[in-house]
Amino acid sequence: MDITGPTTNGAGYTLWQMVLYMLRLGSLGFGGPVALVGYMQRDLVEERKWITEADYKEGLALAQLAPGPLAAQLGIYIGYVHYRILGATLAGIAFVLPSFLIVLALGWAYVRFGGLAWMQAVFYGVGAAVIGIIAMSAKKLTARSVGKDKLLWAIYLVLAGVTIATESEMAWLFIGAGVLVWLLRAPPAWMGKASLSAAGLAQLPAIPAVFGTLDVSVLTQIALFFSKAGAFVFGSGLAIVPFLYGGVVTEHHWLSDKQFVDAVAVAMITPGPVVITVGFIGYLVAGFPGALVAALATFIPCYLFTVIPAPYFKKYGKVPGVLAFVDGITAAAIGAIAGSVVVIAKRSIIDVPTALIAAVTIVLLWKFKKLQEPVIVAAAALIGVIVYPLLRH
Repeated sequence: MDITGPTTNGAGYTLWQMVLYMLRLGSLGFGGPVALVGYMQRDLVEERKWITEADYKEGLALAQLAPGPLAAQLGIYIGYVHYRILGATLAGIAFVLPSFLIVLALGWAYVRFGGLAWMQAVFYGVGAAVIGIIAMSAKKLTARSVGKDKLLWAIYLVLAGVTIATESEMAWLFIGAGVLVWLLRAPPAWMGKASLSAAGLAQLPAIPAVFGTLDVSVLTQIALFFSKAGAFVFGSGLAIVPFLYGGVVTEHHWLSDKQFVDAVAVAMITPGPVVITVGFIGYLVAGFPGALVAALATFIPCYLFTVIPAPYFKKYGKVPGVLAFVDGITAAAIGAIAGSVVVIAKRSIIDVPTALIAAVTIVLLWKFKKLQEPVIVAAAALIGVIVYPLLRH
């Protein structure tokens, strides 16, 4: 396939253009999964019109329904829409590669220079700005996908409340929301068979467990643990952080508490998917091989959980029952995303300056629609470097 030439599949863009877009988003997309899925909607649906609203909603629903990092799976699905397996593969690699290279460099510097003291100051400012960025992204997603539908609003509010209360995301609630809207609005006769297929698919996360009977080396342990992280954790970086802490710090004792907090900070100050912190953790544990194994083990399951069900989403996506199911899951997903804004804010908004940074970010993004988020992130990092040392003296 000529990825630079004219398309023959109805796409208004070449595969090369999509790959370049994903490279750019992976290089400059700050703010975590909520912001990243918002950027994709703004850029690819609203402005460039490469992807239809229906395809975007299907991708978001599938990404939320399947385990793994939300933004990466949505990017893979968007690549799949017009260019199938090749598009999904190249889009996924292009999206993840820039941030992986960045965390590799930061991991090397962290080990070489005995920690990154400046990171706390940068994270102080960036963490607060990120709250403003994801809050605005959540607002846009809510207006676009929930609208004025009372049933979807009820689901949205319940999931937001549960996420705030539990500080986690429960996959069964997403599925339950989809089933509820389906039952109330358009119950199709074949849904029973589809649910059986979904139940079978849910057993696939157990597959990575077969690896690991071969060796007990550190790299094998890394592969086993991070494949579980990729296969069992739903939603976003918000969900994977406590899972990673339990394995990396408590169970395996690979990192200290401080090193783990630094790893989370690295995820927040680098563009691309928050889950790429696994590369930093892998590097600290076993150098470059550890980083590579951790990243591959985390992202391969999420890739498979996207491309395997994708044809069925495309085939049945216009059936009324599936549309109702997708609407329910989408409302639940966006509700959980909105709730995660509050959860993350509790960790990032710690005093008056951080509250001001978050508030100013929201105002700037509200007033200036064309303002690029990386500009805000850079300014917030500079403010953090200046203000943080003053507050600590």
